[in-house]
Parts: sequence; structure tokens; C-alpha cells
Amino acid sequence: MFSRLKTLVESQISLSRQEWQQFESAFTFRQVPRKFMLVREGDIARELYFVNKGVLRLFYNKEGEEVTGFLFSEGLFASSYESFLRRAPSIQSLETLEDADLLVLTSDALEKLYQDVPRINILTRKIAEQRFINAQLLLSSFIMETPEERYRKFAEQHPEILLRVPQHIIASYLGITPVSLSRIRARLSSK
Repeated sequence: MFSRLKTLVESQISLSRQEWQQFESAFTFRQVPRKFMLVREGDIARELYFVNKGVLRLFYNKEGEEVTGFLFSEGLFASSYESFLRRAPSIQSLETLEDADLLVLTSDALEKLYQDVPRINILTRKIAEQRFINAQLLLSSFIMETPEERYRKFAEQHPEILLRVPQHIIASYLGITPVSLSRIRARLSSK
């Protein structure tokens, strides 16, 4: 249950056996069904999720339309981070797109880990840095790339997600309409 998380942690920091036991015991395991809302817009996100299995979608509600902000799959931490960190109502929603196996860390458990296992501060900083880099790359892609380039790059980097996530959600994430995505896919398949 913890092997994927352990691989991620060990790629960033080293923990003693005792520190790893404290870290592991801070999490609870939760299985949730497809289309389960983990965080609703307006609620305060009090949990951080490590995705062992499944795909999660972070989205905004813009004038009644759901706009996908990020897709989380196996090996990633997910939450409405702003709400989680600020303990303020979320401007986003987080739902499962597939049945999911999650390792759940509450904000209180994380605060305790910061005190009991100080190296966790380094781990969370590195994860936050990677999230920042990913956000910058996504923003840059909207400024510098065409929709077709964004799709091609997404398909190269996340081919498994294309098979697991509905096309209208992929289109929303890429900032295009489902019709435009269909045209791009048709153009690329004819090449």
C-alpha cells in the first residue's frame, strides 16, 4: 500500500526506519468510488491525498461550466492546495474520475509530522516546488503554444491519461472545446 509513496519519498529525502514509521502512520487508507467529491467548492480542504490508484480532477465552476485545472494520477499528491494551506474555503472542487485508492493525510497530521519528523519540511517544499514548476509550464503552454501543440505534448507525456479520462475533460484541461479537440485528433491521425 505504501510502496509507491515510499519510492517518491526516497527520491527526495532519506528517512530513518523510525521516521518512516511515523510518516506512514500519519496516513489513512481510503477507497472511494468514481465520481466521488473529495472537496467541494466553498468547503475547506482539510485533507491531502496521495493517489495510489485512480485519476482525480481538480476543477473550477465558471458560470455553470466545469473547467478542469489539473489531473492527478498515480504517484501524485492531490488537494485543493490553496484551501488546504490557508484553511480557507476552496475555489475549486476535487473529484475522482475512476475508483481510487488514496492515502489520506489531514492538515493536523501534517503539522504534527513537521514537528516530529523535520525532514518532512524538505519533502513538502520539494513537492510544492514541483507543483509550482508544473503550474508555470501549464501557464506558459497557454501563452506560447497552439492548442494542437498543447494536445500533442499532453499525449506524449500522459498517453495513459488519454485512455482513462473522457475527452471533454481533456479538452477542458487543454483550454479548448471538445469539437476542437476532435478536429485536432483527426488532423494528427491523418498525418
